[in-house]
Amino acid sequence: MTKGCCTPSRPSGTNGGVAPLPDACSEGDLEADTVDIPGGIALIGTDTPCIPLDGEGPLRKRRIKPFRLGKTCVTNQSFARFVQATDYRTEAEQFGWSFVFWSQVPDHLKTEGIAGLEWWRKVDGANWRDPNGCGQDTEKDAPDLPVVHLSWNDALAYAAWVGGRLPTEAEWEHAARGGLGDVPFPWGAREPNDTDHFPCNIWQGAFPNANTGGDGYTGLAPAMSFQPNGFGLYNMVGNNWEWTAEPFKVNSLKKSVKEKLTQMKGFKLLKGGSALCHKSYCYRYRIAARTGNSPESSTGFQGLRIAWDLV
Repeated sequence: MTKGCCTPSRPSGTNGGVAPLPDACSEGDLEADTVDIPGGIALIGTDTPCIPLDGEGPLRKRRIKPFRLGKTCVTNQSFARFVQATDYRTEAEQFGWSFVFWSQVPDHLKTEGIAGLEWWRKVDGANWRDPNGCGQDTEKDAPDLPVVHLSWNDALAYAAWVGGRLPTEAEWEHAARGGLGDVPFPWGAREPNDTDHFPCNIWQGAFPNANTGGDGYTGLAPAMSFQPNGFGLYNMVGNNWEWTAEPFKVNSLKKSVKEKLTQMKGFKLLKGGSALCHKSYCYRYRIAARTGNSPESSTGFQGLRIAWDLV
């Protein structure tokens, strides 16, 4: 339950050559699918942490201002408009490869794995437009799916173009709770399972070998799928990880935590879990759950959601 199955990192020392942030666009419909989130006292974390090494606890409070948040994560269609307007090249495109989950890799491709995380494969040519590295075109064939294979640096570039930013952890959790208070999930307290309760897109079955797809999906679901939470936000947990504005930090004096953080120096915070999460292995589809990855790393289950300040 404490293992990081969802966010493999590029080898240290790699550098994709981060592009300069583009000028903000002037297209007026980019904020059409947004929700105004009320300010107030935000809850962060939990007093019943499931993965203590991740820094999930304790439950704490922080006052935040009202802000605007994307109703969904950013889609392939929206990201394609950004690329068309700016000629932006993601870091996965610059590196020439990204991480793809094993079951999504075509049989004919030769790939490299990661020791201890063999289900993640280094796939040449995998990027936001061609998620599995086999000649796909998400802009044409999957416009409503979340855009993935984005690094933190890519997320910053897109956010700057739409005149927004990445949310803080406090904002993200406040929004995910949807007005319900101290709950583990955006819909409340009832736990998803493998048989009859599928409120989000996560793994059903024995990870990493057998996913029954009981929730209707064995990969990504459309950005606007399942029931929204109390604020009208879709897929705040499950489906794909979402980058936040903050570094990944854990306040702890424990030796085991310090050793973990040494290996994660410079990592940025991700929230929400993904379609690969399951309670038996990577129980990170809870609101308080969190992980980190290096700012240049990308996988087939890492995307973003945009926040805007309210003037």
